[in-house]
Amino acid sequence: MRYLPLTHADRKDMLSVIGAKTIDDLFVDVPGAAVLDGPIHGLPLHASELAVERHMTALAKKNLAAGDAPFFLGAGAYKHHVPASVDHLIQRGEFLTAYTPYQPEIAQGTLQMMFEFQSQVARLLGCDVANASMYDGSTACWEAIVMARRVTRRGKAILSGGLHPHYVSVANTMAKYTGDVLDTRLPVLGATPDTDDLIGLIDADTSCVVVQYPDILGRIADLSALADACHAKKALLIAVVTEPVALGAIKSPGEMGADIVVGEGQSIGVGLQFGGPYVGLFACSEKLVRQMPGRLCGETVDAEGKRGFVLTLSTREQHIRREKATSNICTSSVLCALAWSIHMTLLGEAGLRQLATKNHIGAIGASNVLSQVPGVELVTPVFFNEFTLKLSKEARPVVRQLADKGILAGVSLGRLYPGVESLENGLVVAVTETTTEEDVATLASALREALA
Repeated sequence: MRYLPLTHADRKDMLSVIGAKTIDDLFVDVPGAAVLDGPIHGLPLHASELAVERHMTALAKKNLAAGDAPFFLGAGAYKHHVPASVDHLIQRGEFLTAYTPYQPEIAQGTLQMMFEFQSQVARLLGCDVANASMYDGSTACWEAIVMARRVTRRGKAILSGGLHPHYVSVANTMAKYTGDVLDTRLPVLGATPDTDDLIGLIDADTSCVVVQYPDILGRIADLSALADACHAKKALLIAVVTEPVALGAIKSPGEMGADIVVGEGQSIGVGLQFGGPYVGLFACSEKLVRQMPGRLCGETVDAEGKRGFVLTLSTREQHIRREKATSNICTSSVLCALAWSIHMTLLGEAGLRQLATKNHIGAIGASNVLSQVPGVELVTPVFFNEFTLKLSKEARPVVRQLADKGILAGVSLGRLYPGVESLENGLVVAVTETTTEEDVATLASALREALA
C-alpha cells in the first residue's frame, strides 16, 4: 500500500501556486450530478492501516483468481505462462524507474529496448514498421481508424461484426468528438466470418475496413480478397490482433495485404493483471509511416561511429504543434513493452511456433471433448486457441453457475452483447498452454450437469 504524506499545508501551497482557492476549484468541470455531497456510503472516515489491510485482504479473497480454477476465459485477454525471468528483468532499476525518454542521449538502454520491440512487432504482424507501443489494443484500434481518415481524407469506417465489442465501444466513444462515421455490425453465430459481406459495403466514402483476426468468435479468415477490395476503392484494411500468439501458427495480416495492423500484446510477457496495464501494438506499411501515431525509435551512429538509438519520429503534440500532431496519446506502456520484448526474445521464433502449436493442439482436444456434451454444439470448426460453443440454453447463467462451482468456463456472448437474443446461447472458450486435460474434463462434466 502506498503512503502519500501530504499535509493540509502541502495542499494549500500547491493550490496557491495554480491559483485555486479550494480542492473543489480543481474539479469545477465535473458535472454536479457526478459529485458526491458527502462521504461514500459504507466507508469509514478513518481506519488504521492494519484494519484497512485486513479489510482489503478479505475483499480480495472474494475473487476467484485465474490460477485457482480451471480457466477458459479469453475474448481479448488470455492466460499464458510468463517466465519468472521476465518479471525479474523488468524490475531492474534502470527500467522500472525510467519514464518516457525525452532525453534520448541518457536513455540508450530504453531506446534500444524500444527499437528491438518495434522490430519484433513489425515482423510478427507482417508489416514494414511498428511504433514503440501504445496504451492497449482498443485505443490502438481507434488510432488506426483516425490514421486511415488522415491518409484517405474520408470519414467512414466499416467495423466488422467480428471485432471485439469493447473495441467497437471505444471507437464509438472517440468518434463522438471527431465526426467519424462508424458502420458497425453484429456477429452471426455461425462458422463463416463476415469478410465477403464487408466487401460489398466498401464505397467511395470508406476510409477503412476494420476486422479482427482471429475474430471475436475465434474464426480465422483469409483477408487477401478483402484487402484487394479495399485497395480497389482506395480504402485501407485495418486488422486487429487480440491474441498475438496465434501469429506463431497462422499467416500474419500484413502478409495478406492489411495496411495497418494493431493489437493487444497482453498475451506475451504481460499477464492478465486484473485487466491492465496492457500494451498496444501498432504497425503499418512504410508508405504510411508519417501518419503513424506515437513514436518510433531508430538506429544510428554517433560522431565517433558508435552504434546508438534515437527517437526518429514523434508526431505527438508534445513534440510538434498540436494542430500538426497525429495523436495526443501521451505514453506508450514502455515497461509492458519491455516485458513483451523480453518474453518474445526468450521464446525466439522456434519457441513461439512451439507455443502456438501447443495452444492449438490443446484447443482442438478441448473442442472435441466439449462438443460431445449433450446440448453443446461447436460453432467454429476452424480456430486457433479459441472457439465458440452454442449451448442448448442461455450461456450467461450457465457461466455464473459454473463460476459458483469454481470453474471459469468462458465468456458468454450474452455478456459481450447484452440484449442480442441471437447470440445469448454462445460461449467463447479459450485454451492455452496453461490448460490441462483435467481442466477440460472438469468443464465437460460441469457443463453436462448444467445443461441436463
